[in-house]
Amino acid sequence: TQEPEEKKIALELLETEQAYVSRLHLLDQVFYAELMKEAKTRKTVPEEVVKMIFSNISSIYQFHAKFFLPELQKRMEEWSCDPRIGDVIQKLAPFLKMYGEYVKNFDKAVELLTAWSEKSLPFQELIADIQKRKVCANLTLQHHMLEPVQRIPRYELLLQEYVRKLPPASPDREGAEKALEMIFMVAKHSNAAIAEMERLQDLWVVYQRLGLEDGIVDPSNELIKEGPVQKISTRNNSTSEKYLFLFNNMLLYCVPRVIQVGAEFQVHLRINVDGMKVRELKDAQLPNTFLVSGRQRTLELQAR
Repeated sequence: TQEPEEKKIALELLETEQAYVSRLHLLDQVFYAELMKEAKTRKTVPEEVVKMIFSNISSIYQFHAKFFLPELQKRMEEWSCDPRIGDVIQKLAPFLKMYGEYVKNFDKAVELLTAWSEKSLPFQELIADIQKRKVCANLTLQHHMLEPVQRIPRYELLLQEYVRKLPPASPDREGAEKALEMIFMVAKHSNAAIAEMERLQDLWVVYQRLGLEDGIVDPSNELIKEGPVQKISTRNNSTSEKYLFLFNNMLLYCVPRVIQVGAEFQVHLRINVDGMKVRELKDAQLPNTFLVSGRQRTLELQAR
Protein backbone atom coordinates (compact mmCIF):
# COMPACT_ATOMS: atom_id res chain seq x y z
CA THR A 1 0.00 0.00 0.00
CA GLN A 2 1.08 3.53 -0.76
CA GLU A 3 2.23 5.55 2.28
CA PRO A 4 0.20 8.77 2.74
CA GLU A 5 2.06 11.88 1.51
CA GLU A 6 2.09 13.54 4.93
CA LYS A 7 3.77 10.48 6.48
CA LYS A 8 6.51 10.59 3.82
CA ILE A 9 7.25 14.20 4.76
CA ALA A 10 7.19 13.39 8.48
CA LEU A 11 9.69 10.58 7.81
CA GLU A 12 11.85 12.97 5.79
CA LEU A 13 11.82 15.32 8.78
CA LEU A 14 12.98 12.47 11.02
CA GLU A 15 15.70 11.33 8.59
CA THR A 16 17.08 14.85 8.07
CA GLU A 17 17.00 15.34 11.86
CA GLN A 18 19.09 12.19 12.38
CA ALA A 19 21.64 13.39 9.82
CA TYR A 20 21.60 16.87 11.38
CA VAL A 21 22.27 15.53 14.89
CA SER A 22 25.33 13.65 13.61
CA ARG A 23 26.57 16.94 12.06
CA LEU A 24 26.03 18.72 15.39
CA HIS A 25 27.89 15.89 17.13
CA LEU A 26 30.80 16.46 14.75
CA LEU A 27 30.81 20.20 15.44
CA ASP A 28 30.46 20.00 19.22
CA GLN A 29 32.00 16.70 20.30
CA VAL A 30 34.79 16.51 17.71
CA PHE A 31 35.83 19.95 16.34
CA TYR A 32 34.97 22.04 19.41
CA ALA A 33 36.15 19.43 21.95
CA GLU A 34 39.48 18.77 20.22
CA LEU A 35 40.24 22.44 19.47
CA MET A 36 39.39 23.32 23.07
CA LYS A 37 41.74 20.60 24.34
CA GLU A 38 44.46 22.00 22.05
CA ALA A 39 43.84 25.52 23.43
CA LYS A 40 44.02 24.33 27.05
CA THR A 41 47.06 22.07 26.78
CA ARG A 42 49.29 23.54 24.08
CA LYS A 43 48.03 27.15 24.18
CA THR A 44 48.35 27.48 20.37
CA VAL A 45 45.11 29.45 20.28
CA PRO A 46 43.28 31.32 23.11
CA GLU A 47 40.41 29.35 24.70
CA GLU A 48 38.23 32.45 24.29
CA VAL A 49 38.72 32.36 20.50
CA VAL A 50 37.60 28.70 20.30
CA LYS A 51 34.51 29.54 22.41
CA MET A 52 33.68 32.48 20.13
CA ILE A 53 34.04 30.38 16.97
CA PHE A 54 31.57 27.75 18.20
CA SER A 55 29.20 30.14 20.03
CA ASN A 56 26.38 28.16 21.73
CA ILE A 57 26.74 25.02 19.57
CA SER A 58 26.86 22.78 22.69
CA SER A 59 23.37 23.89 23.80
CA ILE A 60 22.03 23.40 20.27
CA TYR A 61 23.56 19.91 20.05
CA GLN A 62 22.22 18.85 23.49
CA PHE A 63 18.74 20.12 22.64
CA HIS A 64 18.52 18.18 19.35
CA ALA A 65 20.26 14.98 20.50
CA LYS A 66 18.58 14.62 23.90
CA PHE A 67 15.21 16.14 23.20
CA PHE A 68 14.04 16.92 19.69
CA LEU A 69 15.29 13.76 17.91
CA PRO A 70 14.05 11.28 20.60
CA GLU A 71 10.61 12.99 20.63
CA LEU A 72 10.36 12.75 16.83
CA GLN A 73 11.48 9.10 16.83
CA LYS A 74 8.91 8.22 19.47
CA ARG A 75 6.19 9.99 17.53
CA MET A 76 7.01 8.22 14.25
CA GLU A 77 6.98 4.82 16.00
CA GLU A 78 3.43 5.59 17.20
CA TRP A 79 2.31 6.94 13.79
CA SER A 80 -0.10 4.06 13.01
CA CYS A 81 -2.21 4.80 16.11
CA ASP A 82 -1.51 8.56 16.44
CA PRO A 83 -0.52 10.16 13.09
CA ARG A 84 0.67 13.61 14.15
CA ILE A 85 3.86 15.68 14.66
CA GLY A 86 2.38 19.17 15.14
CA ASP A 87 2.15 18.93 18.93
CA VAL A 88 5.79 17.77 19.29
CA ILE A 89 7.06 20.67 17.18
CA GLN A 90 4.89 23.14 19.10
CA LYS A 91 6.43 21.98 22.37
CA LEU A 92 9.97 22.32 21.05
CA ALA A 93 9.72 25.40 18.78
CA PRO A 94 10.31 28.03 21.52
CA PHE A 95 13.74 26.47 22.25
CA LEU A 96 14.79 27.10 18.65
CA LYS A 97 15.12 30.78 19.53
CA MET A 98 18.57 29.94 20.86
CA TYR A 99 19.63 29.81 17.19
CA GLY A 100 19.47 33.62 17.21
CA GLU A 101 22.77 33.76 19.10
CA TYR A 102 24.51 31.28 16.77
CA VAL A 103 23.26 33.00 13.61
CA LYS A 104 24.20 36.46 14.91
CA ASN A 105 27.71 35.24 15.68
CA PHE A 106 28.24 33.30 12.43
CA ASP A 107 30.11 35.89 10.31
CA LYS A 108 32.39 36.78 13.22
CA ALA A 109 33.06 33.06 13.83
CA VAL A 110 34.12 32.48 10.21
CA GLU A 111 36.39 35.58 10.35
CA LEU A 112 38.06 34.30 13.54
CA LEU A 113 38.51 30.85 12.06
CA THR A 114 40.22 32.29 8.98
CA ALA A 115 42.40 34.69 10.98
CA TRP A 116 43.61 32.07 13.49
CA SER A 117 44.23 29.47 10.77
CA GLU A 118 46.70 31.96 9.29
CA LYS A 119 48.16 32.94 12.68
CA SER A 120 48.59 29.49 14.22
CA LEU A 121 49.96 26.57 12.23
CA PRO A 122 49.09 23.89 14.88
CA PHE A 123 45.49 25.21 14.93
CA GLN A 124 45.32 24.99 11.13
CA GLU A 125 46.88 21.50 11.11
CA LEU A 126 44.45 20.13 13.71
CA ILE A 127 41.46 21.37 11.68
CA ALA A 128 42.95 19.88 8.50
CA ASP A 129 43.52 16.58 10.32
CA ILE A 130 39.87 16.39 11.50
CA GLN A 131 38.62 17.36 8.03
CA LYS A 132 40.45 14.34 6.55
CA ARG A 133 38.39 11.94 8.67
CA LYS A 134 35.65 9.93 7.04
CA VAL A 135 32.96 11.53 9.24
CA CYS A 136 33.65 14.92 7.60
CA ALA A 137 32.71 13.57 4.14
CA ASN A 138 35.42 15.72 2.45
CA LEU A 139 33.76 18.93 3.69
CA THR A 140 35.40 21.83 5.50
CA LEU A 141 34.68 23.02 9.04
CA GLN A 142 33.09 26.20 7.58
CA HIS A 143 30.69 24.05 5.59
CA HIS A 144 29.60 22.13 8.70
CA MET A 145 29.29 25.39 10.68
CA LEU A 146 26.78 26.64 8.11
CA GLU A 147 24.35 23.75 8.79
CA PRO A 148 22.72 25.21 11.94
CA VAL A 149 22.20 28.52 10.04
CA GLN A 150 20.24 26.63 7.36
CA ARG A 151 18.31 24.31 9.69
CA ILE A 152 15.35 26.52 10.68
CA PRO A 153 14.50 27.53 7.08
CA ARG A 154 14.59 23.77 6.33
CA TYR A 155 12.04 23.05 9.11
CA GLU A 156 9.86 25.80 7.69
CA LEU A 157 9.89 24.30 4.18
CA LEU A 158 9.20 20.74 5.38
CA LEU A 159 6.36 21.86 7.64
CA GLN A 160 4.78 23.96 4.89
CA GLU A 161 4.85 20.91 2.65
CA TYR A 162 3.47 18.72 5.45
CA VAL A 163 0.54 21.09 6.11
CA ARG A 164 -0.17 21.26 2.37
CA LYS A 165 -0.40 17.47 2.09
CA LEU A 166 -2.55 16.93 5.20
CA PRO A 167 -6.12 15.74 4.47
CA PRO A 168 -8.70 18.38 5.56
CA ALA A 169 -10.01 16.11 8.34
CA SER A 170 -6.57 15.13 9.68
CA PRO A 171 -6.29 15.11 13.48
CA ASP A 172 -2.98 16.98 13.04
CA ARG A 173 -4.35 19.88 10.96
CA GLU A 174 -4.75 22.40 13.81
CA GLY A 175 -1.56 21.34 15.61
CA ALA A 176 0.59 21.40 12.46
CA GLU A 177 -0.68 24.85 11.41
CA LYS A 178 0.08 26.23 14.88
CA ALA A 179 3.56 24.59 14.75
CA LEU A 180 4.25 26.18 11.35
CA GLU A 181 3.27 29.58 12.72
CA MET A 182 5.69 29.10 15.64
CA ILE A 183 8.55 28.01 13.37
CA PHE A 184 7.86 31.06 11.19
CA MET A 185 8.19 33.29 14.29
CA VAL A 186 11.50 31.60 15.21
CA ALA A 187 12.83 32.19 11.67
CA LYS A 188 11.79 35.83 11.98
CA HIS A 189 13.60 36.04 15.35
CA SER A 190 16.72 34.61 13.70
CA ASN A 191 16.48 37.09 10.79
CA ALA A 192 16.01 39.96 13.26
CA ALA A 193 19.22 38.88 14.99
CA ILE A 194 21.09 39.07 11.66
CA ALA A 195 19.56 42.48 10.83
CA GLU A 196 20.56 43.85 14.24
CA MET A 197 24.11 42.54 13.81
CA GLU A 198 24.37 44.19 10.37
CA ARG A 199 23.00 47.47 11.76
CA LEU A 200 25.63 47.52 14.53
CA GLN A 201 28.39 46.64 12.08
CA ASP A 202 27.39 49.50 9.74
CA LEU A 203 27.13 51.88 12.70
CA TRP A 204 30.61 50.95 13.89
CA VAL A 205 32.04 51.70 10.42
CA VAL A 206 30.43 55.17 10.55
CA TYR A 207 31.88 55.80 14.04
CA GLN A 208 35.35 54.87 12.75
CA ARG A 209 34.97 57.31 9.86
CA LEU A 210 34.18 59.97 12.47
CA GLY A 211 37.28 59.14 14.50
CA LEU A 212 35.32 57.50 17.37
CA GLU A 213 34.41 60.96 18.63
CA ASP A 214 33.49 61.24 22.33
CA GLY A 215 29.79 61.36 23.10
CA ILE A 216 28.79 60.06 19.67
CA VAL A 217 29.54 56.32 19.91
CA ASP A 218 26.27 54.80 21.11
CA PRO A 219 24.90 51.42 19.93
CA SER A 220 21.29 52.62 20.18
CA ASN A 221 21.80 55.34 17.53
CA GLU A 222 20.32 54.81 14.12
CA LEU A 223 21.90 56.26 10.98
CA ILE A 224 19.16 57.62 8.72
CA LYS A 225 21.07 59.35 5.93
CA GLU A 226 24.51 60.70 5.05
CA GLY A 227 25.97 62.69 2.21
CA PRO A 228 27.97 65.71 0.97
CA VAL A 229 26.63 69.28 1.05
CA GLN A 230 27.97 72.76 0.32
CA LYS A 231 28.09 75.30 3.14
CA ILE A 232 27.07 78.76 1.92
CA SER A 233 28.91 81.70 3.40
CA THR A 234 26.91 84.88 2.83
CA ARG A 235 29.75 86.98 4.28
CA ASN A 236 32.18 86.36 1.42
CA ASN A 237 29.68 84.84 -1.02
CA SER A 238 31.43 81.46 -1.28
CA THR A 239 30.70 77.78 -0.70
CA SER A 240 32.79 75.03 0.87
CA GLU A 241 32.48 71.22 0.85
CA LYS A 242 30.98 69.71 4.04
CA TYR A 243 29.39 66.37 4.97
CA LEU A 244 26.28 65.51 6.98
CA PHE A 245 25.38 62.45 9.06
CA LEU A 246 21.76 62.38 10.16
CA PHE A 247 21.00 60.05 13.08
CA ASN A 248 17.65 59.54 14.82
CA ASN A 249 18.74 61.93 17.59
CA MET A 250 21.38 64.25 16.10
CA LEU A 251 22.73 65.84 12.95
CA LEU A 252 26.51 65.85 12.63
CA TYR A 253 27.98 68.64 10.52
CA CYS A 254 31.44 67.47 9.42
CA VAL A 255 34.48 68.56 7.46
CA PRO A 256 36.30 66.03 5.26
CA ARG A 257 39.88 65.59 6.48
CA VAL A 258 42.55 66.40 3.90
CA ILE A 259 44.92 63.71 5.19
CA GLN A 260 42.73 60.66 5.74
CA VAL A 261 44.78 58.80 8.30
CA GLY A 262 42.37 57.09 10.67
CA ALA A 263 39.25 59.21 10.57
CA GLU A 264 37.69 60.40 7.32
CA PHE A 265 35.80 63.34 8.85
CA GLN A 266 36.09 65.81 11.66
CA VAL A 267 32.88 66.68 13.51
CA HIS A 268 32.49 70.48 13.53
CA LEU A 269 29.02 70.73 14.96
CA ARG A 270 26.39 68.54 16.52
CA ILE A 271 22.75 69.65 16.32
CA ASN A 272 20.14 67.82 18.39
CA VAL A 273 17.20 66.60 16.30
CA ASP A 274 14.92 67.55 19.18
CA GLY A 275 13.79 71.10 18.31
CA MET A 276 15.64 71.15 14.95
CA LYS A 277 13.89 72.74 11.95
CA VAL A 278 14.62 72.37 8.24
CA ARG A 279 13.34 74.96 5.79
CA GLU A 280 13.76 75.05 2.02
CA LEU A 281 14.98 78.35 0.56
CA LYS A 282 13.73 79.70 -2.75
CA ASP A 283 16.80 81.27 -4.30
CA ALA A 284 17.13 81.46 -8.09
CA GLN A 285 20.92 82.00 -7.86
CA LEU A 286 21.42 79.10 -5.47
CA PRO A 287 19.11 76.14 -6.20
CA ASN A 288 18.56 73.28 -3.71
CA THR A 289 19.40 75.42 -0.69
CA PHE A 290 17.94 74.94 2.76
CA LEU A 291 18.28 76.19 6.32
CA VAL A 292 18.91 73.88 9.24
CA SER A 293 18.28 75.58 12.53
CA GLY A 294 18.79 74.00 15.90
CA ARG A 295 19.32 75.21 19.44
CA GLN A 296 23.06 75.17 18.81
CA ARG A 297 23.24 77.03 15.48
CA THR A 298 21.68 77.77 12.08
CA LEU A 299 23.35 76.58 8.89
CA GLU A 300 22.67 77.58 5.29
CA LEU A 301 23.41 74.58 3.07
CA GLN A 302 23.16 73.58 -0.56
CA ALA A 303 22.56 70.05 -1.82
CA ARG A 304 23.80 68.73 -5.15
